[in-house]
Amino acid sequence: MRILTLLSVLLSAASSAFAQPRVYVTNEKSGDVSVIDTITNSVTSTIEVGKRPRGVRIRGDGKVVFVALSGSPIAPPGVDERKLPPPDKSADGIGVIDVESGRLREKIESGSDPEDFSLSKDDQFLFASNEDEAAVSIIELRTRKPVAKLKVGTEPEGVATSPDGKWVYVTCEGTNEVYVIDVAKREIATKFKTGARPRQIAFHPRGSKAYVTCENGSCVSVIDVNTHKETKQIRPEGKPVRPMGIVISPDGAKAYVTTGRSKSVLVITTGGDSITATIPDVGDRPWGIGITPDGKFLYTANGPSNDVSVIDAASMTVQTKIPAGNSPWGIAVSGDE
Repeated sequence: MRILTLLSVLLSAASSAFAQPRVYVTNEKSGDVSVIDTITNSVTSTIEVGKRPRGVRIRGDGKVVFVALSGSPIAPPGVDERKLPPPDKSADGIGVIDVESGRLREKIESGSDPEDFSLSKDDQFLFASNEDEAAVSIIELRTRKPVAKLKVGTEPEGVATSPDGKWVYVTCEGTNEVYVIDVAKREIATKFKTGARPRQIAFHPRGSKAYVTCENGSCVSVIDVNTHKETKQIRPEGKPVRPMGIVISPDGAKAYVTTGRSKSVLVITTGGDSITATIPDVGDRPWGIGITPDGKFLYTANGPSNDVSVIDAASMTVQTKIPAGNSPWGIAVSGDE
């Protein structure tokens, strides 16, 4: 009986350890994904995936990680794209990582130059922004085939699915708009204006509103999901910042926004939709951001310094920085999808 009890305890401990959240970081320039153990806050493995990994999502069962890959050359603002090398279209697609083996299993056709994407609530479809085509591709994951392509505004980037699964929002940087896709009909339902150069989207867990980061508008647009209209722009006081990535705490009380070159994270209290704190000196140009399922820790991808910051959400302080690959871009935390 003692042996059985001891075995049960050991199995329970092993299961608990395996269930601990992991952080998946896409490294745009080194073409790989860093896997971080949230207990030790160290990289446990690096997975080669292909060119320019950016957007990253974890399937609901936690067994698969999807990564957006692109063969288009990196083009910072102000660069003459005519002088860039030609894109490698064979590199475009959605990489599929098997979590158990820790390896890239396949690459799914996704349309040209996918930057970001979202999954349907039932994980049956994937919605990818095709940046250089001003379009969104809808892929059926069972068949691995595109089933629709919808035209949107120029430079589509951020993609997010509403909590009820009815809508997919897509930011379009070039036209300062968000397009709304009706998931059931697979068509554009409407579009609405935001602040300048909208980047990323986060829906409140209750689904009544969404937040859109607007880099050049130096604001976060608050959206009424029932009407698909902007109701407010949240602006920090003082020097303008460039809102980039966003994540909402599991309880819905806070939204955390990275600010790129301002090196900080804005803390928005969602009850009043106002900035109530700023976490300074987070890292060099923090962009992607994720949060653990218990809401206790934030992780930010800091591109220029090739590291990931770990922030204690309660004390709003950086606990440590973890070396990652070259130019970390996106963050996904297992258990937070």
